[in-house]
Amino acid sequence: MLLCVILASALMFVDTRFTRMEPVRTQLSTLVAPVQWLVSLPSDVLNWASLALSDQRALVDENRRLRKQILTLSHRVQRMASLTAENVRLRELLAATRQRDMPYITAELLSLDPDPFTHQMVIDRGRRDGVYVGQPVLDASGLVGQITATSAYSSRVLLLADASHALPVQINRNGLRFILQGAGSYDALNVMHVPDTADIREGDLLTTSGLGERFPPGYPVARVSAVVHDPGEPFARVTAAPVAQLQRSRHFLLLFPPAPPAAPPEGELAAPALEAARRTGTAAADEETP
Repeated sequence: MLLCVILASALMFVDTRFTRMEPVRTQLSTLVAPVQWLVSLPSDVLNWASLALSDQRALVDENRRLRKQILTLSHRVQRMASLTAENVRLRELLAATRQRDMPYITAELLSLDPDPFTHQMVIDRGRRDGVYVGQPVLDASGLVGQITATSAYSSRVLLLADASHALPVQINRNGLRFILQGAGSYDALNVMHVPDTADIREGDLLTTSGLGERFPPGYPVARVSAVVHDPGEPFARVTAAPVAQLQRSRHFLLLFPPAPPAAPPEGELAAPALEAARRTGTAAADEETP
């Protein structure tokens, strides 16, 4: 050990006082360079991995934020076509009130029902989020379906395409109302009981009518794809294609429509009628009195 210290001190002295050690130092630096690279390699790899994971995490967060922003903007844009037509019909009514934005929450697809004869899915929102049976479900393009069952952390959605699903709709162009029923196919819906003389055309947009107080009015549902008139038949065969991406969407909106006004108790309904009848009877009696 002492010999190594003495040798190192001698080399340091020679390197300081003379220049003949410069080539030796250069050769030694060349030989030691790979060792230095290997020693610094783990630290460089760790720094690179940390930077890559940080960039990926930022991209994932930004992607999630942009998806929510797209859903929010799509929710507002969906009603523009319906509101434009409604504005034309109500332009002369000065007392028309502007519709308010409807509360909603976002949801994500968890699973699809494997049964080929059933069109249902499960989403990641449940009773703890305020989800309830019958709640409307939309994607970025239009109406998807409604909630049929809820648990604490998930809910089951019945899609428009299911053969057991039906809802009242209206033609956005002229306001004619019909019933739209699923046909068991993702790309076809049946418009039920359309009179052969009804003013319905290919390309007409069908929107929710608001009847039944389950689906709020004005949201796009489907677009008429075919109108077939059978000679001698009272009804035309009309099919429509859903505007929502039923087989592609993974993110959805759950709307919270305002609750319909509660009907007053039966006694409160009867009291005004009895009062009006009493007043009518009193007036008639006064007229008969000479």
